Amino acid sequence: MKIRIGFGYDVHRLAEGEILWLGGILIPHAKGTVAHSDGDVVIHAVCDAMLGAAGMRDIGYHFPDNSDDLKNIDSKILLKRTSRLVHDEGFEIGNIDITVAAQQPKLKDYIPLMKETMAGILGLDTGDVSVKATTTEKLGFEGREEGISVYAVVLLNRS
Repeated sequence: MKIRIGFGYDVHRLAEGEILWLGGILIPHAKGTVAHSDGDVVIHAVCDAMLGAAGMRDIGYHFPDNSDDLKNIDSKILLKRTSRLVHDEGFEIGNIDITVAAQQPKLKDYIPLMKETMAGILGLDTGDVSVKATTTEKLGFEGREEGISVYAVVLLNRS
């Protein structure tokens, strides 16, 4: 068995009047992400980690942010498509570990549903998807509530 590890990172600016999707869940908040798609920074980081582990470039290569077909697309669709791309290369997901850096909103109540949603899309047990949230103690763009960043690590297996 061959094991591959991929790391993903994504960031989106926050603005009033936008909506906030994280991990496939609509989060009530005064600000949302500014993006070409729905701006789900969690799913975007996971897609990048999956593609990186499979040696398949990045999310922007497969789903460019200047494509009219992808304007406002639900990132859950991108996650499913990325899963198929990786699967078609002979890989299966072992586990995913995600860290969300955001001063606000507090995410602890939404994490179980994020895990369930992403696991369901990917055909994983919820125990194979870890989601953690942290603040940056009011430091940096996350701390000033100008944006949200996400780090993701994915383990892929190939027989």
